[in-house]
Amino acid sequence: MMNRYKIVICTPAIYSAGGVERVVAVKANYFSEHLGYDVTIIVTEGEGRKCFFPLSDSVEVINYELDFEELWRLPFWKKVLVYLRKQHEFKRRLKADLLRIRPDFVITTLRREINFVNKINDGSFKIGELHVNRANYRNFDEQGSNWVKRLFARFWMNNLLEHLKRLDKMVVLTDNAFGDWPELCNVVKIPDALPFRIDGKSDLSVKRVVSIGRYAYDKGNDLLLQAWAIIEKKMPDWTLDIYGNGNQEPYQMQMAELGIDPHRCHLYGPVSDVKKEYLASSIFVLPSRFEGFGLVIIEAMACGVPVVTFDCENGPRSIITNDVDGFLVPPFDVNLMAEKLILLMKEQELRCKMGMNAQAAASQYDIDRIGQQWKQLFDELKNR
Repeated sequence: MMNRYKIVICTPAIYSAGGVERVVAVKANYFSEHLGYDVTIIVTEGEGRKCFFPLSDSVEVINYELDFEELWRLPFWKKVLVYLRKQHEFKRRLKADLLRIRPDFVITTLRREINFVNKINDGSFKIGELHVNRANYRNFDEQGSNWVKRLFARFWMNNLLEHLKRLDKMVVLTDNAFGDWPELCNVVKIPDALPFRIDGKSDLSVKRVVSIGRYAYDKGNDLLLQAWAIIEKKMPDWTLDIYGNGNQEPYQMQMAELGIDPHRCHLYGPVSDVKKEYLASSIFVLPSRFEGFGLVIIEAMACGVPVVTFDCENGPRSIITNDVDGFLVPPFDVNLMAEKLILLMKEQELRCKMGMNAQAAASQYDIDRIGQQWKQLFDELKNR
């Protein structure tokens, strides 16, 4: 008889079109609808805003509406006081809810609740899930000249390690990430799952390149535009469509500076039906400076679309086999990225071969396979 576990997932928000939000929604739906678990998602942001991605009616969402995002708008002297007040209220309310729900497992995406969730004695197993690589977790630059910043970064990491050691399990997404934490003996690898079934394939005939990622420095859209400025002069019948959250204005300015044709390179907002865009494209490109995993990579591959990406830390090299189902370009070689994209544009036979290999490789991320890995983890913790 299948155990009907109670699961609580703690994450900052689910209203935006980010990778973590997508993973949380997919996982919550699978736990609830396919495994029969009672699932609650607890968030602190997005007052009055619904989940961007489809979420089962059987999944309960509790929003504390604490608006930690307010901190970005405050002067430094005020940030500390406001943060402490909000964090105190977060701890009080989460403790009350966990003692009321009495979950079997609490999954934290390792944000603000990691500072206190292990101390809440609600009888649950505590599982952390890390969606970025260690070097970019909180993104402190220890190489900088500011000794105060370096000292704080070291203190923060040591404090974090103590919290992570107390978790019953810490889930990472890749083999590389597994090796990032030699201080811990509670690490297990479970990759992200495909948000949709593999049931269609692009014919790779449309002369269209697609990229999906926030308009932010780490996602590298500025590097992609540099590459596209080279490509569009040589491949005049191809177009590039970029989708994502964030401020497009700096990239529109960059396009104008590079002389990029706005009729062939389009900047769009977030898209909910990403599968439709993959199926209507022939190449997917990911120019990120770093990735914890790269959910968009396996999504594109599942649609039979070859991927060109920088070989950045940490996800792409764990997913793509270079020259087989995609291209891994040395970071951050814009000229070589342009060269590899042009090669795929010119060679339809190569595109089709790589696309076929990509779809076969993506099957290992099927939601049933990944969901069963989570079920096995839950059962092992309960029976140990």
